[in-house]
Amino acid sequence: VLLEESGGGLVQAGGSLRLSCAGSGSIFNSMGWYRQVSGKERELIAAINGRGRAVYEDSVLGRFSISRDNVKDTLFLQMNSLKPEDTAMYYCVASSVDYCSSYACFVDSGMEYWGKGTLVTVSL
Repeated sequence: VLLEESGGGLVQAGGSLRLSCAGSGSIFNSMGWYRQVSGKERELIAAINGRGRAVYEDSVLGRFSISRDNVKDTLFLQMNSLKPEDTAMYYCVASSVDYCSSYACFVDSGMEYWGKGTLVTVSL
């Protein structure tokens, strides 16, 4: 199983980035994005189930948008109005679980597969 992220980089505050994640090797029902700030725990920021139900962590709601191409097993994260506090390593995650439709459920159910991450840096 392989999840490969791309699209990270350096952007100024207020700018936008689009992350992509190409998946292969398994059937991915739930997919999402975690991020980790140096020295802090990873947090789920967005997830989407196989029926397109999307959830977001409060700090990114209204700024980030998750979407997926089920035919190509590709996941996207459109990030707008970026802030310096969005600076983190972003990880693509996936799971065979497909019963979640709430943020808490996605967190509690866990994600089986993780990518290696892509770094997003937002400067002032």
